[in-house]
Amino acid sequence: MTTPNPKNESLGDETAAGASTPAPPEPATAAAPEELSDAAPAEPSGEELADTISSELAERTADLQRLTAEYANYRRRVERDRKSAIDGAKAAVAAELLPVLDDLDRARAHGDLESGPLKSVADKLTDALRKTGLEEFGVTGEPFDPTLHEAVQHEGDGHNPVLGVVMRKGYRFGDRVLRPALVGVTDGITDPAEEPDSSNAGSHAGPDEQ
Repeated sequence: MTTPNPKNESLGDETAAGASTPAPPEPATAAAPEELSDAAPAEPSGEELADTISSELAERTADLQRLTAEYANYRRRVERDRKSAIDGAKAAVAAELLPVLDDLDRARAHGDLESGPLKSVADKLTDALRKTGLEEFGVTGEPFDPTLHEAVQHEGDGHNPVLGVVMRKGYRFGDRVLRPALVGVTDGITDPAEEPDSSNAGSHAGPDEQ
C-alpha cells in the first residue's frame, strides 16, 4: 500500500485553483498611425476656403451697408425733427407778437410812425420777425383764397372774387398759417376778352334790322 505524499496533494490543489481563475484581460492595443490619419477630417482645399471667406465677407458687407443706411435715415429724421421743433418755437413766438404788429400797423396808418424813436423800434421789430421767416399777406386786389382769407363781407355776384378791403393782415410762417387775413370780398375786373363784343353783334345783324 502506497502512502500518499502531502506535497503532491498541495500541488494538485494549486493547479486546480489556477485552472479555475480567469486570466486578466490584455491591454488594448494602440491604434496604428495609419488608422488615426484615416479617421481625421480632410482639410478644405484652397478654392473652398476662398469661397467661404468670400461668402462671409459679402454677408458682413451687406450688414455694414444696412447699418450705414439705417444710421443715415436716423440722422435725417433727427435733423428734420430738430428743424421742425425750432420752426415751431419761432412760429409760437411770432404768433404772440401779432397783436403788437397790429398796433404798429394802426399807428402807421394814423401817421404816428413817420418819424421819431418809435418808428425805429417798429422797423427793427418788423425786420427781425421777417428774418426769422414771418410773412404777411392780404393786399387789396389780391385774388380771394379761402385758405388764407377770412371774408366778413361780400359785394357782387361772386364772379372772380378779389380782396376789396383788408381789415387785418394775415401772417404765415413757412407753410403754417398763423392767422388768416380779415377781408371784404368784391368782384374783380372781368377780362375784356370774356365780354361779348357789341360791335360784332351789330355787324352780324340781318338785312331787316338795318
